[in-house]
Amino acid sequence: MKQLLREIFLEWKGFEIPEIKKREIDPTRYTDWNVIKIVPVIGFRRVGKTYLLFSIAKKLRDKTLYINFEDSRLDTKNLSYYDFYSVLREIYGNEKLVLLLDEIQVVPEWSRWIRTLHDTRNYQIFVSGSSSKLSSREIPTELRGRTITVTLYPLSFREFLTFRELNYKELSQSLILRELREYLFYGGMPEIVLSEKGKKYLLIDEYFQTFVTRDVFERYNIRNREVIKTLINMLLNSTYFTVSKLHNTLNSLGYKIGKATLLNYVSYLSQTFFIDFLEVFSPSIKRALQAPRKVYFIDNFFLTKHSSKFSQNLGRLMENVVFLELRRRQNKRPTMEIYYWKDYYGKEVDFVVREGLRVKELVQVTYASGIDEMNRREIKGLLKASKELKCKDLSVITWDYEGEEKAKGKEIRFIPLWKWLLGDS
Repeated sequence: MKQLLREIFLEWKGFEIPEIKKREIDPTRYTDWNVIKIVPVIGFRRVGKTYLLFSIAKKLRDKTLYINFEDSRLDTKNLSYYDFYSVLREIYGNEKLVLLLDEIQVVPEWSRWIRTLHDTRNYQIFVSGSSSKLSSREIPTELRGRTITVTLYPLSFREFLTFRELNYKELSQSLILRELREYLFYGGMPEIVLSEKGKKYLLIDEYFQTFVTRDVFERYNIRNREVIKTLINMLLNSTYFTVSKLHNTLNSLGYKIGKATLLNYVSYLSQTFFIDFLEVFSPSIKRALQAPRKVYFIDNFFLTKHSSKFSQNLGRLMENVVFLELRRRQNKRPTMEIYYWKDYYGKEVDFVVREGLRVKELVQVTYASGIDEMNRREIKGLLKASKELKCKDLSVITWDYEGEEKAKGKEIRFIPLWKWLLGDS
C-alpha cells in the first residue's frame, strides 16, 4: 500500500491541471494559515466539486496535494492512517501543505484521520464528497467546531451564461430569455451545459443511473431496489408529500415496506443532495412537523427528463430554479432560512425568507407574462401572509413582466426571473 501511495503522490506532482472555468465561490479564501479550518466541499455528484479543488491547486500548485479516494487502485477499506501519514512525511517532509481530499467519505474512520492531520497544524485540509454526512449539520463529533462547510450547487444562471461565454450585459432581453429557457430545461450541471444537445440526454441518464446505483443502492446497501425507483418516480411527480401518503401509495402498489424504512429511504435521497425540502412556516412546531413538505430537486434536467407531470411545466421549473438560487444565497447569508406558507383555506406563498426572528421577504413564482394573466389567488396569498407574518417586502417572480402594483395598501413588486437571477444576492 505504501508503494502505491508513493506513486499516487508523485503522479500529482506531474499532473496537468485541466482548464478551470471560474465559479462564483472562491475556495482559496479559506486558505488563511492564521485560521486553520477543515473545509468540507459538499454537493451532488458531478456539480463541480473536483474542479473547485483543482481551482485551489491552480493558484497554489506546489503547496497542494490532491488525492481522489475513489481511485480504483486504492483499497480504501484497508488503507491505514499510518501508511498515509508515513508516505506524506517521506515525500513532503515538514512542509506546510493544502491537502485536497476528494470523496474522503469512502475511507473508514475518515473523520479521525482528518482530525489527527488537522491537529498537527501543518495542513490546510479540504475534503469533498457527495454526502451531507460531511456537512456542518451532520459532521462527526470529533470535527465539530473545526469546519467551515461549502455547499456547491449546479451552475447559477450567471455562471451558466459565463460557461457559454456570454456577457448578459451585452445581450438583448429576447436572447436572455432564450438562454433562460435553455437553462430551465437542461439545468446547470457543468458538463451538460458545455455539451452538444444530443449528448446532454446521454449524460443526464448516466448521472441518474450512477447516482441511484452508487450513491443510494451501494452506499446504503439497499436490497429492495424497485421500491427506491418507484419512490424517486413518485417524488419527481409531486409538489408536496408526507411519509404517510407515500407509505399508503406504495402499499397500494403492492410494496411491503414499513414507515421507518421509508423514512430512511427519503433521508438517503436527501443526504445525497438529489432532493431537498421546505417545511411550512408556522409558529406551531406540531403543525410544522405534521404538514406536507414541498420537494425540490438538485437540477431541473432531472425534472424535464424523468417527470411525466412537470417536464413541460414552466411554472414548476421556474420554482425549482428559484429554490436552488435561494439555497445558493444561503451560503452567503448563514442566518437566512427558507419556508413556504399556507393557511387553512389553501392560500399559499411559495417562499418565506426569514433572517433571525424577522420574516424579511415573501416570494411568489409564476409563469405569467402580464398582470392580466396573474392568478388572483397568488396575490391574495401574498396579502394574507403579509398581514399574518408582518412582512412588507412582497415579490412576484414572473417570466417577463415587470412593474409594481398596489393592493390593499401593500406594494407588490413584479420582477422577471432572469433579472432576479442576475441581480444582487
